[in-house]
Amino acid sequence: MSDLIRSDDDSLPSLWMEPDGKYQTCDFRLNDLTSAVAAVLSDDFRRIPTDDFPHLYYGWGRCRVGSTAIANLFGEAGIPSYFQPVKSSMRNSLTGDPESHWTPPFAHDHPHIFSKEVAGPYLMAECLYIPLQILIEAGYPPDRLHLIMLDRDPVLSLASWLTKWTDRVPRDRLVRHFVLASLNAIRVEGYAKRHGVPTTHYIHEASRDPLRAAAALFHHLGLSDHFSAKAVTDWGEVEAFDSDKSSLIFVKEPDVYFVPGIHRAGSGYRYIDRDRGSVTDADLDLLTRMGVPQLYESCAVACMGELHLSLDLTETVLGRRMTFSPEAFAPDAFYETPPIERPTLVS
Repeated sequence: MSDLIRSDDDSLPSLWMEPDGKYQTCDFRLNDLTSAVAAVLSDDFRRIPTDDFPHLYYGWGRCRVGSTAIANLFGEAGIPSYFQPVKSSMRNSLTGDPESHWTPPFAHDHPHIFSKEVAGPYLMAECLYIPLQILIEAGYPPDRLHLIMLDRDPVLSLASWLTKWTDRVPRDRLVRHFVLASLNAIRVEGYAKRHGVPTTHYIHEASRDPLRAAAALFHHLGLSDHFSAKAVTDWGEVEAFDSDKSSLIFVKEPDVYFVPGIHRAGSGYRYIDRDRGSVTDADLDLLTRMGVPQLYESCAVACMGELHLSLDLTETVLGRRMTFSPEAFAPDAFYETPPIERPTLVS
């Protein structure tokens, strides 16, 4: 499966997405699911004149890469910021729940909006869907989209997955989904490139210097007029991102997906560290063999170059010492990942 994802094989859209009876109650082919969700969103997008779609900055990564905090940062800066509207619509399709609707504001009211979408963790469909494809097939103009590829040290990200969801998903399946969701970054960015959607890269580790990193991101996106130090440092009394005090806009999704306490917030935008938790040496070996750290390193190099930041990533990514500077940036680094050393299979 990892080989199919890395090559963006033509067979992937026709894969059957088998139900698990809880998070997915209907079976779908991946392309049929994509079309079904696009049809729902298309009904909403028809209300917007073609020249009045806002410019959508679209953050994508696997779960637990700091995407919710970034979304709240954009909201605090006065930009309408949405919490995975495409995935919420897809989850309603997967469970047969009533369709959820999402109509972005008109550009003459809000010329810029933000949305986060994440891959994983429960289902294969959540690992393999390409939300940009759904948006474009639903009628969102590609020239009003800007993809922001989000990533985080994969060891710490996997540790967070295992902490949050092993009581809901068997561990082996969760690790498998983590790998596939990570690799699907290749297909997501490839789709953006084919459709002329500009792409920016951003890693959670940049938020170790939150003011500088946030200012650089907003400047790179042409949103410096919206940036303020207060949007980074002063989030008031918000304790959870899914509370009324957060700056996020939620789209209804099935209750079965709700996890109490998963969206805890802080007093501002900042780096949150953790240890490797229950990640084992076998997990680390699997990540390396599947090329997950290579994708992260490529995203980190691109982030540093695009935002003109220097970042010391000492002791991250399987303990390798990594120090990046803008001069290390290679524009095509994300696509040209080194060959993966394949494991020897012993029967």
